[in-house]
Amino acid sequence: MPALTTIGFDADDTLWQNEQFYRTTEQRFVSMLAEHREASQVSANLLEAAKRNLGIYGFGIKSFTLSMIETAIEVTEGRVAASTIAEILAAGRDMLSHPIEPLPHARETVEKLAGSYRVVLITKGDLLDQERKLAQSGMGELFDAVEIVSDKNAATYARIFSRHGDGPQKSMMVGNSLRSDVVPAIEAGGWGIYVPHELTWAAEHAEAPVAAPCFRQIADLGELPALVESIVAAG
Repeated sequence: MPALTTIGFDADDTLWQNEQFYRTTEQRFVSMLAEHREASQVSANLLEAAKRNLGIYGFGIKSFTLSMIETAIEVTEGRVAASTIAEILAAGRDMLSHPIEPLPHARETVEKLAGSYRVVLITKGDLLDQERKLAQSGMGELFDAVEIVSDKNAATYARIFSRHGDGPQKSMMVGNSLRSDVVPAIEAGGWGIYVPHELTWAAEHAEAPVAAPCFRQIADLGELPALVESIVAAG
């Protein structure tokens, strides 16, 4: 068996833009509460609420919208106006309707690798929203499988790569999040390929596992096919 048979791709901020819409919405939200607290403090409160709520609501726009409402109640000490709640809900709906913006080299890279490897989309977040984005991206037919999960950890990758491939030891995960895409994939026994994005949510930050033999970093997805070729040749 070849050393590598399966390649997993993250979706948000790896194949298409995502975090920039959260940042824009956060700026809009902060302006709604400008008379109550400084912008930096509102953002800090929102981050804490969003992180606190991950275990309850999971990842995604709906969770973020509920966290904005919770933060508004907290910042205003329960005096937030109904009109502000309505504006927060409208901001969440705007995020859900935003068109998909593929990142450079996304489609051609997946197309190039799909002919030789099993390619699997592994993404976390709200089911309906992730399905919407995949459909709008036009890349859905390129993947051998799609997994929308509540979180990403070593057990997640071991399960997915065993189900859709030959186990994590013959698999690779490609993504922009060290915490979710790279570190746990390596912990599961596979390759972790880091593709930095200029915007990454603070909760996704982690130390790069530079000492791990199966860690690599590339500037963009356009470099991935050559990297895969070199890994397979060396194996």
